[in-house]
This record gives sequence, structure tokens and C-alpha cells, in this order.
Amino acid sequence: MARGCRLSHLSRDVPGSVFRGNRKFEVMSGKPKLYYFNGRGKMESIRWLLAAAGVEFEEEFLETREQYEKLLQGGSLLFQQVPMVEIDGMRMVQTRAILSYIAAKYNLYGKDLKERALIDMYVGGTDDLMGFIMMFPFLSAEDKEKQRAFIVQKATSRYFPAYEKILKDHGQDFLVGNSFSWADVHLLEAILMVEEKKSDVLSGFPQLQAFKARISSIPTIKKFLEPGSQRKPVPDDNYVETVRRVLRMYYDLKAN
Repeated sequence: MARGCRLSHLSRDVPGSVFRGNRKFEVMSGKPKLYYFNGRGKMESIRWLLAAAGVEFEEEFLETREQYEKLLQGGSLLFQQVPMVEIDGMRMVQTRAILSYIAAKYNLYGKDLKERALIDMYVGGTDDLMGFIMMFPFLSAEDKEKQRAFIVQKATSRYFPAYEKILKDHGQDFLVGNSFSWADVHLLEAILMVEEKKSDVLSGFPQLQAFKARISSIPTIKKFLEPGSQRKPVPDDNYVETVRRVLRMYYDLKAN
């Protein structure tokens, strides 16, 4: 790991209550609470970022339509969608907003506006790649094979070459500046997801191979990658069925 990288931010206390005027407001929980399915989906990147920051969190898994309806009727889901995260007295929705808040709160969002712009740019590229993977469990068997080839092709011809060049030109251990950031967490998550589709996908990318080893060895990341963590496994048929039942998602997705 590069000298002088900033990792001292990886633990902060969250107050149990806040005062506004003469009124005391209890924070919903000392730990963030995540509302989603017991699977990856759009919540997985939030789990990754919290884990990278060394933040413990609780989860409530949606298993029935009734649970989802209760959240809707209670006004917890601003746009009638999950993920939803209770954090610092807020009920946050919209994945990108949640991730941005966590990154900024735990100093994983760069030291200035320029670094933040680069992080946003790199995260956006990684998001595009991950979007191709996120739909994979909901495809037919025939479409899954097409999508697998499409994911590997896009990763190796568009996204991984870009990050390989960034790391080579940059000459540092991290994507932005000389500090561990949200961009590094997001890229490692994506690399591991693509490797699940083709295990040797990094064979032509020595910079990314070294990057993967470095970021995986950061203590909070290493802990998250160990068995028994809150990291979720590859989505299976039970996960797909639960999502379809709760969201009444009675239609098939198509390969890209």
C-alpha cells in the first residue's frame, strides 16, 4: 500500500441523539440499517462501502409482499423503491445518493472537488459494467449464456483497459490521488463479479491484478471477503423468486 495513504477515517462514532432547539431527536439506530432482499442487487455496493469504512450495519430482509407494502404505506420509500437505508436519522433511498453520503461521511470521496469528480467518473463507468451483471440472474438459461459472453467482452474491451491505463499512467496504488476511495471499492467489487463469469478474465491486465491484490489486503476489505461476513453470495433461484414475488415482477428480462 502506498505511503501516506489516508485510512485513519475508517472508524467514527455516530451519536445516539441530536438536539435541535430545545427538542431532542433520537437517531433511529447507532448502526445503519439496510432494507433490501437477502441478496446482492443494488444494495450490495452499499454493503461493500460500509464494510470498507469499517462501519457495522444491521439488515432487514424483505421476504414478503406484506413487508414491502408496510414500508410503502409508512412513507419510508420516497420513490416507492428499495434499497432504503436508515442512517443518521434519515431514511435514505436512491442508491447513488446513499453511496455518495457514505463515501463523504467516511472520507472515501477524495480531498477536493477535482478528486471527487474523478471518483464519480470512475464509479459511473464501473456502474455501467455492473448493470450488465445485475440483470444476469433474471435471464433465461439461453439468455444467460449470451449475457455471460457480453459481460466478458465489455469488461475486457471497454472497462478493464480503461482502468489498466489509469493505474499505469497514475503510478499510484489507488485510482484517485494517493488515497483509498469509493472508486477503489467499487472497482474491486466489479472485478470479482466479472471473475465469477470468467475466472481468468484479468489474465491480460497486470495492473488490475496487482490492484485486486492490494485492495483485497486492506483490513476492512479482507474481513468483508472472509466467510461469514455480510457479503452476499452469487444470486440463486431462491433470491430471484423472492424478488419477483415481493415486487410482483412477473416479466422476463432480455440479454443485452
